[in-house]
Amino acid sequence: MTKQPYALAIHGGAGTILKSTMTPEKEAAYEEALRHAVAAGETVLQAGGSALDAVTASVCALEDEPLFNAGRGAVFTTAGKQEMDAAIMDGRNRDTGTVAGIFGPKNPVKLARLVMETTPHVCMIGEHVLELGRAAGLEFPDADYFFTQARWDALQDTLAMREKGEDDDDPARRHGTVGAVACDRMGNVAAATSTGGWTGKLPGRVGDTPMPGAGNFADNATCAVSGTGHGEIFIRWTAGAEIAARMRHLGETVVEAAEHVVMKDLKDNDGSGGVIAVDARGNLALPFNSEGMYRGWVREGDQPKVAIYRD
Repeated sequence: MTKQPYALAIHGGAGTILKSTMTPEKEAAYEEALRHAVAAGETVLQAGGSALDAVTASVCALEDEPLFNAGRGAVFTTAGKQEMDAAIMDGRNRDTGTVAGIFGPKNPVKLARLVMETTPHVCMIGEHVLELGRAAGLEFPDADYFFTQARWDALQDTLAMREKGEDDDDPARRHGTVGAVACDRMGNVAAATSTGGWTGKLPGRVGDTPMPGAGNFADNATCAVSGTGHGEIFIRWTAGAEIAARMRHLGETVVEAAEHVVMKDLKDNDGSGGVIAVDARGNLALPFNSEGMYRGWVREGDQPKVAIYRD
């Protein structure tokens, strides 16, 4: 039996990523972090590993990198706290696990996977799910591990603007998510997504990431999707599920379906951002309607690539 060539895509968030404010040093740091995350997932796939293990590895690498808004680099709420959401989904049977509003584990995506694999539930919040992670031996660093000065400064800037009654409506304040999608050599797809949410979000806000079919979705019959952008719009337009529905009911390719949802459904409704998607044949789509999207991708036999802007 001929095996399916593997494919993997990752993202580190989308939004207003202006070349005019990007230094060569910072751009190089982002690109290196993206390469590292692609390599983490591809190493799994090269060894014959599953799509599920590959997306877990890639998202963990992104959560460990403070440049991105997930895990170590998570943004702060108006109360000066970090509340993280994460999700993972298995395309073989639509098994999924998600966590919302949590703080503690080094890698929230691993906690979401624990929910999927060890409980009868889809989404969990609160202290009990943290106890689940501790009992399973997940790493819980000191709180200082998650503090980054850049995220703290961004919160202070946001609060100062609101105090003056101002709001620059910068999409970048509503963005910041990491994710990965993969198709393994068995033709199975999976998706994983993790985020700190909005800068200056209200405590208790939950975004699209832990809502299956919105910011994270996987089904072998159609595709795996991970989104990044204005989460409330991704929820209301069920972005991930809509891409899959267009493939299933209209016969569109993953590229056609993802392009329509991102460039029409989301864009026309203040849904700035983008998605990464892969089907069970390893076809990849990475559309975005914002200035840029941190992204990387690889297909078996090709060299990995990373990009930030459209060119």
